[in-house]
Amino acid sequence: MLTCEKSTCTQAIQLKCVESRVENKCLHYGRFVVSPFKKGQASTVGIAMRRALLEEIRGTSITCARFHGVAHEYSTVTGIKETIHDVLVNLKEVALTGDSDDVEEAISSATGPKEITAGDISSPPSVKAVDSLQHIVTITQPISVTIELKIEKDCGYRIESFNGLKNGEFPVDAVFMPVRNVNYSVHLFGNGKATREISLIEIWTNGSPTPDEAINEASEKLIELSSPFLRVKKRDVFCSRDDKGLFSSIKLSSQLYDGNELGEKLSEDTFIDQLGLPARAYNCLKQAEIHTVADLLNYSREDLSKIKSFGQKSVDQVSKALWERFASELSQNEVHIK
Repeated sequence: MLTCEKSTCTQAIQLKCVESRVENKCLHYGRFVVSPFKKGQASTVGIAMRRALLEEIRGTSITCARFHGVAHEYSTVTGIKETIHDVLVNLKEVALTGDSDDVEEAISSATGPKEITAGDISSPPSVKAVDSLQHIVTITQPISVTIELKIEKDCGYRIESFNGLKNGEFPVDAVFMPVRNVNYSVHLFGNGKATREISLIEIWTNGSPTPDEAINEASEKLIELSSPFLRVKKRDVFCSRDDKGLFSSIKLSSQLYDGNELGEKLSEDTFIDQLGLPARAYNCLKQAEIHTVADLLNYSREDLSKIKSFGQKSVDQVSKALWERFASELSQNEVHIK
């Protein structure tokens, strides 16, 4: 589509899928061309789209498994080829599709000799295995094996702990990332002032969304995330500086939130993912059941330093991120945590 006004001529940006193939049921590939962009725009869009595809697309995964009569995850069971640890690794790799935001329960029960696969999982109608032949466990003797499962939908990674689990229950470090990889590249065409950019985006998924479904969902997420900025007006934000030249306060007009509502939003809605912490610090906080910024502000610097594998460098990284992103500081002294 061409739109022209006087001597200026612009062409609407369009997306086209130029290649789509299925390597196997759990590996789908798509290549997309997006153009034409003005110089510099293709990288802006490519970076945002890549992050949205990898971090914002929700996936369904097994988060817990229960085996009857098993003491620990490195146990071996007579009649089963794999160790319990190996079975948990196989369950982690099972690709699922799911529509429900609730924790779903499923079960896999079979009598050997038999190879149990994802297709042997009895789950609610909202949950389905992408590849029914994905291997879980091999029963080598005529014994019955029952595995009870919990299935959830979320984003990113989740490193589970044994807290609150019953005997025979084992956490599964879930990967809620149906998009396995994303590449983008920028190519120029035209000359001089007429130079434009083309962006090539490659997407690999586990089949629970196809690449075109994933890019649609990522686009909707980017629009959702950026929509608040469309409503911001100059009178809505007032900033003042303290003696150090740093922003000491941000006041939003009643058109957005009053002070109490802003604090409530920070408490309820702001997850520590938004701090942009290194993986080591982020994973340690999650293991300590610290999920939101509000949870984090219940801890002092001294409290954080007592978390397992959480050193002074990690405390400094958290403190810096809190100040830079939310103008909040950790208490210096130990506080009582409920």
